[in-house]
Amino acid sequence: MSKLTNYFRETSEEMRYKVTWPSIEELQKSAGLVLLGSLLFAAVVGVMDVAFSKSLEAFYTSFR
Repeated sequence: MSKLTNYFRETSEEMRYKVTWPSIEELQKSAGLVLLGSLLFAAVVGVMDVAFSKSLEAFYTSFR
């Protein structure tokens, strides 16, 4: 049990004194970049999905 208490004590000390936390401005910039990158990635995947759907649809209807 003492190992577990020691682990939590050391973890809280490290989180308080040794971790460098970003400022609010840095956090907002990073969140904005992640949001922009996610939207861009979703748009690219969406375009690829539509393109593959249309091409497979055309391929399958050519055999009817």
